Amino acid sequence: MSVPLILASKSVPRRNVLNSAGVCPTIRVSHVDEPAALERAAREAGVAVADLSVDQRVMILAEAKAQAVHQAYRDVAATAAAAHGERVTGYPLRAAEVAEAGMSADGDDSKGAEHVAHAGGNAGAGAGTDTDGGISKNAEPSSILAGPQLDYSKASVATTRDFSGVSIPTETEPISVIVGEQAGLSRSAVGPLILGCDSMFLMNGECYGKPHSVEVARERLRAMRGHTGELWTGHCLIDFATGRVARGTSHAKVHFCDYTDDDIERYIATGEPLEVAGSFTLEGFGGAFIDGIEGDPHGIIGLSLPLARRLCAELGVSWTDLWNVGRGVKEPEDKASGVAHAESAQQNGLGGTPKNAVIIPPKENVHQPGDGWIECACGRKHWGTNGASGILLARRDEASGEVTHVVMQHRAMWSAEGGTWGIPGGATADGENPIEGALRESYEEANITPEDIEVVGAYREDHGPWAYTTVFAFEKPGHRVEPKANDDESMEIEWVPVDDVPNRKLLTAMRTDWPNFAARLRELAAQAR
Repeated sequence: MSVPLILASKSVPRRNVLNSAGVCPTIRVSHVDEPAALERAAREAGVAVADLSVDQRVMILAEAKAQAVHQAYRDVAATAAAAHGERVTGYPLRAAEVAEAGMSADGDDSKGAEHVAHAGGNAGAGAGTDTDGGISKNAEPSSILAGPQLDYSKASVATTRDFSGVSIPTETEPISVIVGEQAGLSRSAVGPLILGCDSMFLMNGECYGKPHSVEVARERLRAMRGHTGELWTGHCLIDFATGRVARGTSHAKVHFCDYTDDDIERYIATGEPLEVAGSFTLEGFGGAFIDGIEGDPHGIIGLSLPLARRLCAELGVSWTDLWNVGRGVKEPEDKASGVAHAESAQQNGLGGTPKNAVIIPPKENVHQPGDGWIECACGRKHWGTNGASGILLARRDEASGEVTHVVMQHRAMWSAEGGTWGIPGGATADGENPIEGALRESYEEANITPEDIEVVGAYREDHGPWAYTTVFAFEKPGHRVEPKANDDESMEIEWVPVDDVPNRKLLTAMRTDWPNFAARLRELAAQAR
């Protein structure tokens, strides 16, 4: 398996540079306060921020971003390693009722019921069935698969069977033993590698970051035309397994043409120059206004491949060990594919009216390692090539110790069973175990800070090639989690009174499992008193 790379940036150009070089990174935003980081570094050096050179600035910010993400992953690993209690594993496909009923190739059952996989907060772990949606509830998966792209938020092929009322065989093991045996962050000998980047443009001795406003962009672009500047990029690479750090900078000269005022106004109107270092791009609208480059062109885009390769070598990792993208291999379908499916749905008589139009996820959603649909032994598809997991976080009354609230996610409309309530979670990324994946996803989606919770148990529904792990957790004594929607996968995140959960419009899997989950939480709370 390749060494996972975590990119501490949401920059699309940086991600694209890596993808084109055969590396699909995990994206983790650092949320670093850049002005504060520069002020702190300048204060420690006994100088003013204005006295910091451009190479010092980009290096300070690159390391701040890498270290912030490194600490976030250390918090995840520490909470996962401290997990206690039991993990119950259910094997629904081994149940006698399932075996007696038989299973057709398309995963249909005699009841015709459709039970959504344990999607947690991720749009892809399982897809809901909407009887009024673009996919008919009775549509055969074979006819659905004939379309160019499926809308997995409605396609029945993305649901799993209804195992309610089935006597599911289970196994119970200490969760600490499972964590100790599974591959994950704390057991890795090398990696994942965490890469922080920052770029600034130097023109006439002045450092330019992102302009952020039309007025600043206009002023800078006028000053740059017909002149030459330098684009500096700083990189910081951290090996999570060893804590070793490698640092370096790259720069290149950029020669601009003598573009007109009209060119400037039209370029600003695209919005492109407002949020990029130096107010220009090489790979976008601004590329035509660059007459020449001296130095590393990838550094101008924001990620220097030669520098990244050298930093990997410093840490004892071959660049080719990061390759995880095959040439000519089609990228896996995303969580809510459907760009071309609305038309095919109409052609196949499966709906597709304006009322049932496919809801497309935001363009910012990206494919990451571990994303993708799995052909399950139950005959359906599930999200997560390494499986998926989510956090069911409970709050207890300080006096009685009883569970009073749980964190719930109101799922975005474009996601599977959009508009329903579930728990935050998602696909397990390469290099992490299900508990670590649940902790990472729940922080990214719902701001559930791993250092403020303790894992007290888990339930794993195992289908063979795919499994979903529901991780049970409590707030640590004296700690409080303030959940909020951190990304576009949620309409809202909130503490829901435990007695009110059944009254919400729940994700199908959560509706089915909630009675057992509520009982398990009460039992765990009683044990913790």
